[in-house]
Amino acid sequence: MSKLDNAGTPENLALPLKVYWQPGCSSCLKTKEFLLEHGVPFLSVNVLDDEQGFRELETLGVRLVPIVARGDVWANGAVFRDVARVAGFEYGEHRMLTPDQMKDRVLMILDAAARYLQQIPDDKLDVVLPGRPRSYRQLVYHVFDIPKVFLDMVEDDKPYTYEALLSVLPDEMATKQDLLDYGQGNRKRFTDWWERDGKTTDFKQPADVYYGEVSLHEVLERTCWHSGQHTRQIILMLREKLGIEPDGALDDSDFEGLPLPKNVWDNERSFDEASYAGPVAVS
Repeated sequence: MSKLDNAGTPENLALPLKVYWQPGCSSCLKTKEFLLEHGVPFLSVNVLDDEQGFRELETLGVRLVPIVARGDVWANGAVFRDVARVAGFEYGEHRMLTPDQMKDRVLMILDAAARYLQQIPDDKLDVVLPGRPRSYRQLVYHVFDIPKVFLDMVEDDKPYTYEALLSVLPDEMATKQDLLDYGQGNRKRFTDWWERDGKTTDFKQPADVYYGEVSLHEVLERTCWHSGQHTRQIILMLREKLGIEPDGALDDSDFEGLPLPKNVWDNERSFDEASYAGPVAVS
């Protein structure tokens, strides 16, 4: 049975809707906000805090988030068309920026993340972020790595997988300069690809990605807003945790036209963890 078979049947729609997520996950936050914006009640399951929720995911045969499910019918939260089918409502597609506009945003985001990295004190780089086992160093690496995963797909035909986007920091990337060099290398690679192939690429073509049936245009958009959302988190971290004003802080106008979440960290869990008390029913 397909993961979306029986999504619209009365029997399935009578079951509770669940969203499986974890803190600091941009796609998880966007998925929850998408359902809230459409007035759809759901049970919120933080799989890092809820072992039963993690076991439920395994029963579905998946080991990633975000997942939206009713019973054994589920969708990856990255594809709103599929989420709407599971949730039981009609969804109209949003208007996307052009690929050329997205290219400019990707480069802007990579440049900003590089500036902010240089402001993080060396003795703070390996401090772990609230609620998720990811350090400041790993967060910056993730921003630099997201465009690389896209490039690996379009240039080298490498699989676009969930595991690739986990952005596991290599042991040899030990210094801040190593990380800066990595980011600059990916920026140059992105620019070179755009000038060589990107301008003439058919972005309407389907893309082979792990999370559903989408176009290459949609993958580029996700690359852009995903890295942008984590850059917003770096800005928040600098201000709230380190008391440092970011060098050339990006604001909402810089991200206009991209489907970023409204919240920077999460809609349930604050950046300092103060207001969170475990999985809750959201209505």
